[in-house]
Amino acid sequence: MNTADRVTPIQSRDNPLLKELRRLVQDPGGYRRQGRVWIEGDHLCRAALQRGWRPAMALFSQSAWPSLGPQWAGAAPRMLVVDDALWPALSTLESPAPMGFVLELPPAAALQPTAAAVVLDRLQDAGNVGSVLRSAAAFGFTQVLALKGTAALWAPKVLRAGMGAHFGLHLVEGLSPADLSALGLPMLATSSHEGALLHDTRLPWPCAWLMGHEGQGVCAALEAMASQRIRIAQPGGEESLNVAAAAAICLHASAAQAMDAAGAAARTTS
Repeated sequence: MNTADRVTPIQSRDNPLLKELRRLVQDPGGYRRQGRVWIEGDHLCRAALQRGWRPAMALFSQSAWPSLGPQWAGAAPRMLVVDDALWPALSTLESPAPMGFVLELPPAAALQPTAAAVVLDRLQDAGNVGSVLRSAAAFGFTQVLALKGTAALWAPKVLRAGMGAHFGLHLVEGLSPADLSALGLPMLATSSHEGALLHDTRLPWPCAWLMGHEGQGVCAALEAMASQRIRIAQPGGEESLNVAAAAAICLHASAAQAMDAAGAAARTTS
């Protein structure tokens, strides 16, 4: 079957599939009900493919199809071309990207007890959540565990901020503090003013970093589970750091120490 045989035009706003996708785009938690997610733009789509995700559908605006169609010919089993007047309804961007994928989400994942983790405790801002996911992927933390009250991990704004990190991470959401008792890792809690200074502390690896609510920090139940409390030196005198910035600093420190330890071990055995 050639590409032309797999292309379906969508020219009516009453098209049932288009209606479902509009609901998916407009509702940050819609993916939980539909079991699928909409991603838009070249970067996210390529990131998904590179991580082995196979889209169920690829959609293109009508005006972009002639140039983009040949580039993405084998990307998905279904290719849909949407009338330009209908296309903006599939985007939350001021300038909509001309193509996107529909991905089927896997069944709800279980916590992995020994995988290096970042725990998100009620983070509210989608940009912060996506940024933390991006740092986790960059610094070797393979799973992100989101407690109830955290922004929806697969919401469109979180996806954009994550810049493709989602597709290389083990993501679990809707957890309670009690669920984290299954983690077989030391937990490290961040604090603005209490605990050992990060740059003076020997960090365990693997571990789980606890990143708390933007205003309230880590909840008491979670903090009680931490084996260490860590603070970041702030010689400039600011009261606190943005949680995404704090996460990047802490995760990098863990990764750097783990790499140093691995290098030292290799030199010892060589």
